[in-house]
Amino acid sequence: MIDKNYINSIIKDGENPTHEEIQIILDKASKRIKLSHLEISMLMSAHEETQVKEIYNIAGKIKQEIYGERVVMFAPLYISNYCVNNCKYCGFRRDNNFPRKKLNQEEIKEQAIQLEKLGHKRLALEVGESPKETPIEYVLESIKTIYDNSSIRRINVNVAAASVEDLKKLHDIGIGTYILFQETYDVDAFKEMHPASIKGNYNYHLNSFDRAFEAGIEDVGGGVLFGLADYKFEVLSLIIHNEYLEEKYGCGFHTISVPRLKKAEGMSLEDYPHIVTDEEFKRIVTVVRLAVPYVGIILSTRETKEMREELIDHGVSQVSAGSKTDVGGYHDEIEEAAPDQFELSDERSVMEVTKGLIKSGYIPSYCTACYRKGRTGDRFMKLAKSGEIGLICEPNAIMTLTEYIMDYGDKEMMALGLEFVYEHAETIKNQTVKGKLKENIKKIINGERDLFF
Repeated sequence: MIDKNYINSIIKDGENPTHEEIQIILDKASKRIKLSHLEISMLMSAHEETQVKEIYNIAGKIKQEIYGERVVMFAPLYISNYCVNNCKYCGFRRDNNFPRKKLNQEEIKEQAIQLEKLGHKRLALEVGESPKETPIEYVLESIKTIYDNSSIRRINVNVAAASVEDLKKLHDIGIGTYILFQETYDVDAFKEMHPASIKGNYNYHLNSFDRAFEAGIEDVGGGVLFGLADYKFEVLSLIIHNEYLEEKYGCGFHTISVPRLKKAEGMSLEDYPHIVTDEEFKRIVTVVRLAVPYVGIILSTRETKEMREELIDHGVSQVSAGSKTDVGGYHDEIEEAAPDQFELSDERSVMEVTKGLIKSGYIPSYCTACYRKGRTGDRFMKLAKSGEIGLICEPNAIMTLTEYIMDYGDKEMMALGLEFVYEHAETIKNQTVKGKLKENIKKIINGERDLFF
């Protein structure tokens, strides 16, 4: 699937694109026509300022056409930092000497309640790889605890590469998306970054999504930790991996995450020659949006407020908010925190992020309806490609925002948010949907919950 020599040759062939070549590619991309590997490579090497800006603008236009003004909100929940791996870039690596922590089920219940108090309905469950401390049974019990004791409606799971048998268990308990970052697609860098680790089996890691589809999981989320290898190589590899999954299973990535390498305990950024600059990072996100127009692009709180706001305008469709990357990090009172997996750059609260999005004209969405209505996998992608998904998702986003305002909003949020909700309800073009939406907004304000199309 990932041919290093082929990808490097494509990068070399795309190094010096002409103005005319880039313009032809941009015209094609603006119509959402599939780009070739060479065209993607050329976009990453475009150098004229006006054309670079056009890449950004077209990415924003495509995101608007498919996702509208919705921005999906979620939070990570770290339940254990036990790990047998020695990933050089990770604060939880085996050789780092600190007291390890694993939450029991009562503590997980409390974390879910705390996240619920912040307004979250969608989580990404994060678990270090430790067959002894965190076997699949622990993960399954934790998922059940969260669903049974909170109003969290969708749990996406970021766990280690797993067997078909274990992935079937995750499917059966009702996870949302199965997320696994390849970290780097460069096989040599992968081996170097994961010394003496279970995770160091490149092919087993790479083929995880094949096993997920075999297990019946319909939504999978890929990603790269940008900074471990050449970013152009990583972007092309992500696209090739997505094409492989689409061809073999009829559906590629549901989401692509684009984390950048950040400082963590036990490592120095000076040891990493492929650190991605801000301008390179913007190019990564926008080119990914042009290459895979219908995929959700996730940006975490690794990035600054300013970077996140800019990239929401140019391709990002999902963001984390109020995130804690230490185990058991969500609590009412200040406690001595365990080490973070990595440093955060956007430490705003969920409320602050939500207000910021509203003021910028975006609809913060806490919706999980597609998952519960069976609009997953290839069915979701068909709706996305036809443009019909917005007819469903925008009203649902407005309703979940109304819930958030009524349950968690302060005075400013009440005034700002409800005016915003009413204004956006009027923009819904389908009159039947608009009428039902306005009815449901009134019902939510009067106390009903979990209404969706």
